[in-house]
Amino acid sequence: MLSITSQYALRAVAYLAAQPRDEMVSGHELSRRTGVPRNYLSKILLPLGNAGIVEAVRGNSGGYRLAVPPETTPIIRVIELFERNMTKRACLLGLRPVCSDANPCTAHRAWKPAKEAYFNLLETATLHDIAITRKSAAPRLFRPRS
Repeated sequence: MLSITSQYALRAVAYLAAQPRDEMVSGHELSRRTGVPRNYLSKILLPLGNAGIVEAVRGNSGGYRLAVPPETTPIIRVIELFERNMTKRACLLGLRPVCSDANPCTAHRAWKPAKEAYFNLLETATLHDIAITRKSAAPRLFRPRS
């Protein structure tokens, strides 16, 4: 349902969310622990940094850390950076900018419960809820599909 970029971004922030607030994680470790290719990771971390979600520190003791409280940051904040169309409440069939009970498309009645559940998840699940511990983030769990 989400693009690989969004999946990788969620993996990265989920791992950072499990780390102590003052601990920096190197790009190499973040890539290794999440299975996100290093060059792809750097492209993902830039918009996350620009949005104030991730903080980057240069130097020998530098790395990355979460810049927002994971307990209060909904996952939609990450996803909307990479999935502009997936976070809009648009018509499933693309017939209307906003599909509503007052102005429904032919799929509205069938799509509405799934759409509401999807947005409820994105808006209520936090980075803390999806945090990945070091142990659970073994690279074998995140090998890309062949």
